[in-house]
Amino acid sequence: MTTHDRLRIGGEALVAAWQERLPELMPPGARAEVLQDGANSQVLRIHIQVPGHQAYTLDYKVSYADSREIRAELVDVDKHGRAVDVEDGPVQELVRDYMRVLHECAQALHSLTHA
Repeated sequence: MTTHDRLRIGGEALVAAWQERLPELMPPGARAEVLQDGANSQVLRIHIQVPGHQAYTLDYKVSYADSREIRAELVDVDKHGRAVDVEDGPVQELVRDYMRVLHECAQALHSLTHA
């Protein structure tokens, strides 16, 4: 990230903004927890609980490539507390769907993050 394209929002404010906006973009019944990464204040850790009988939880690491663009990485997928194969078709679709939600959230917060 170049100095002229840094985030103009601090780590705690970034977490608060995501905590406020992300639930508005989530499917009904889904829940998300947004935490600041312990090692880097510009990185978010997002834990998503998928609604329904699926009982999936998805963990993502979200970092800002610059003030406009995020990199969202899947860290882990669990079902009923057990790791699942992310190569499974329905799981891949679920991961992609929530990845889109994360990118939508970043776009919605553009006015706060863009330098």
